[in-house]
Amino acid sequence: MSAPAAPAAEAPKGGGNKKLIIIIAAVLVLVLVGGGAAFLLLKKKAPADGEEGAEEVHEPAPVHAKPKPGTPPTFVPLDPFTVNLSDKDVDRFAQIGVTLEVVDAKTADQIKAYLPAIRSNVLMLLSHKSSVELLTIEGKEKLAREIKRESVRPMGIELDDEDEEDPPPDTVKKKKKKKRQQVESPVTNVLFSTFIVQ
Repeated sequence: MSAPAAPAAEAPKGGGNKKLIIIIAAVLVLVLVGGGAAFLLLKKKAPADGEEGAEEVHEPAPVHAKPKPGTPPTFVPLDPFTVNLSDKDVDRFAQIGVTLEVVDAKTADQIKAYLPAIRSNVLMLLSHKSSVELLTIEGKEKLAREIKRESVRPMGIELDDEDEEDPPPDTVKKKKKKKRQQVESPVTNVLFSTFIVQ
């Protein structure tokens, strides 16, 4: 009689499962590390692009310093404006060319980014003027101040209206006025290249 055959040596039961668990854990760690790295790279890249999908935040522009003495001025010419004036008696129009003098080339680039809004503000300003206001030297100087104020408004800069005079103190109730921080305009001058009123 022959001896019963010895049962085949069985593989250790826990060894295969342990290897499978280790492989799955290693794959999960790699996926998490790779996903985290991809997230950080995309997060850094998105604000740099600043194009599609990024929200545009309008923060007030910083206070601008005056240009250094001896540096040449930087100019930003605007396309000429042709506008109907607000004269009641007759139809009159004006064709006005405006060039903005700014503190530096960086500011000029910033101004160019806001050009559609700046042009709209200046156009609205011009359409409320009459020929009588625009034909005097004082009217032109006032218009230059108003264009300077309106050209920086889209950038979040509010300049005081130099033309407003304070009413006499005895006619107004006493109110404490908050002193506004003096903000220097990045537009240092408004120049007219053409000025035709017909």
